[in-house]
Amino acid sequence: MSVFCRALDRLTGLLWPSRKVTLRVSADTRAARYALPLIKKILADNDDGETYRTALIDWHRAERPPLALYHGTTSFCRIDGPSQWVGDHPFPLGGLILSPGVTAHLDPFEAEALHEHMQSAIERAIRAWLTDRSRRAHPAVPVEFDRREADRVAKAMIAAWAALQERNRRPAAEDAKGPHHV
Repeated sequence: MSVFCRALDRLTGLLWPSRKVTLRVSADTRAARYALPLIKKILADNDDGETYRTALIDWHRAERPPLALYHGTTSFCRIDGPSQWVGDHPFPLGGLILSPGVTAHLDPFEAEALHEHMQSAIERAIRAWLTDRSRRAHPAVPVEFDRREADRVAKAMIAAWAALQERNRRPAAEDAKGPHHV
């Protein structure tokens, strides 16, 4: 696409943000069966759609399809596919580490070793978290849940936390003014 067409498309998007576009895609039946539900989720004009689109930013930036993404507070790791199978063992084609002062491209063996290390660390962290909170003593529950009710409860919990944070900040701000502030 020419630079002119891209600029015109962006300008049109700014002038008419509610403009709808019709997408026409041809795909084999097997791929379409998996892709269509994902496409509908990605294109949803709501918070869920925005979240799915945001989650895909790292995919869009990658040269290869990501097999795994690991985000720390300041560091990032991507394990790149597609997987290359040797017998019953999959190898990634490579990987990328971004950390303050470091950009490292990984070969397949480094990427596989780091991927296994990350998976082990995540497994240990999850099990430790469950143990710390005595969650292992709770009976298993179904994976499925009532999304509408669960979202309502979660948002109410977050709102209550935010209100508590605001209440805790307010007295400190009033104390900072001192007793003689009018």
